[in-house]
Amino acid sequence: MISALTRLADWSAKTPKRLWAVSFVLFFTLAASWSAATPLGGSPDEHAHFIRAAAVARGQINGSEVMVPHMVAGIEGKFAETGVKLPEWYKQLPKQHECYAWHEERPASCARKLGHSEKTAEVPTAAGRYHPAYYMVTGWPSLLVDGPRGLYLMRLMAALFCSALLASAVVTAAEWTRRRSVALLGVFTAATPMALYMAGMVNPSGGEIAAGILVWTALLSIFMSPDPGLLNRRLARVGIGGLVLINIRPLGLIWFAGAVVFSVLLAERGALRPVLRRKALWIWTALLGLATAGALLWARSHPDNSVINVPKSLTMREAARQTFGNTETYVHQMLGYFGWLDTPAPAFTWQVWLGVIAVVTVLGLAYGRGREAVALIGMLVAIVVVPVVAQASQAETLGMVWQGRYLLPFAVGLPLMAALICASRAPEKGFPWRRLVGFAVAGLALGHAAAFFWALRRFAVGVSGPWIPYSAHWNPPGGWVLWSGVYTVAAIALVVPALMRDRTPGEAAGAGRDGADPDAGSGAQPRATAAG
Repeated sequence: MISALTRLADWSAKTPKRLWAVSFVLFFTLAASWSAATPLGGSPDEHAHFIRAAAVARGQINGSEVMVPHMVAGIEGKFAETGVKLPEWYKQLPKQHECYAWHEERPASCARKLGHSEKTAEVPTAAGRYHPAYYMVTGWPSLLVDGPRGLYLMRLMAALFCSALLASAVVTAAEWTRRRSVALLGVFTAATPMALYMAGMVNPSGGEIAAGILVWTALLSIFMSPDPGLLNRRLARVGIGGLVLINIRPLGLIWFAGAVVFSVLLAERGALRPVLRRKALWIWTALLGLATAGALLWARSHPDNSVINVPKSLTMREAARQTFGNTETYVHQMLGYFGWLDTPAPAFTWQVWLGVIAVVTVLGLAYGRGREAVALIGMLVAIVVVPVVAQASQAETLGMVWQGRYLLPFAVGLPLMAALICASRAPEKGFPWRRLVGFAVAGLALGHAAAFFWALRRFAVGVSGPWIPYSAHWNPPGGWVLWSGVYTVAAIALVVPALMRDRTPGEAAGAGRDGADPDAGSGAQPRATAAG
């Protein structure tokens, strides 16, 4: 059985383009399954992003400011939203989830069906201040298909976009010569159920997380596994992922800078100088600089004028204390908290993911050199401290609004760093790496399937309903049996490439020549694509 899976893994990785295509199809299948299996508007703030995407597709980059009373995290206020002109039925979206969100015992069947209307009306959205780039990618299907089908197509566009980024990360990890199965384990561990869930929703968090995985994988490969023949394509992946991160929200610039700092800290001796000499680096740096300037200008010209009645008792010190106390919750949210953060993944999923991360991190600390151990410990500290600092600094004006997924584009660096340190430092003999990877990816696949079924069951019959939702009150298009089966098969197939053999020196040299510039040392214009 194992030998058959190994042969299948080797076949899928025979060429970078084949591996990218296979990974893309499987990631898209997983993300699209979440798109189908989640009620419309059933994920955090998705109604606002639907409206924003539809408006941007119609050329409404800006709109009139509308003050809307809301309660967020138990705090009342008037929130500055953006009014846009859309078909009247979009006004139903903000209330679609209210009958079942935060009422886990209720299935999603209580939500009213969305209607159709030729009339236009002003519809407010809380996402009106967000940079329009993401919505240009996801919103255009609403021009072709009206009603719920158009919303599902918007989700599928988000899934396509994120799957392309994640597939490029898989190809990047597979380029490692030494223990590439361990490098791939890092990518598959970073792609948590929450990452794939958000990839299937119309929400910038999905693109942000997928881009974070690509940026971290490409940067660490550049500095920890230097290869002149692969440098241009790796720089292209860093550049593309960085452009996505920076153009989604201002936090993306911080996450990108953090990935650069940690990657340089882990750089092999002599790895930095060839990168600085490569012309492609400066081309991508210029593009990222322009994107940064544009994103900061956009944020400055679209301030948040909300008036929030934050209680005086919520001081900076109190916010820091509460945030630190919520660390475990934020970690769970990064692994899997579905719906409107009211449907946690089953304990099995959390135990598998935390177990794999713990084992790989401990091995990274054991095999890593001094500065590599410092980097791993620094990342662990940052995962705890960054939310405390970020929320405490703004709690007196915004309240307690932090969610674990906000940190995920940065936190994916922990399993990736740990896995790649193991891949580069562990001795050739003396540890059953292939057996470890095999057990780990099997557990991750089952953890994915369990999380998906658990969330789908919650929407179908509620958490108090039968374990097997035969008489589902709410069903996704095609039925729950279909999507449960599709997701389980795709989750198992996705991790098969982690069982591939390591490349021989001849294969590695050939892979380098495939995308190399003949005059790479002189800094020639890059020709390789991000997909490899």
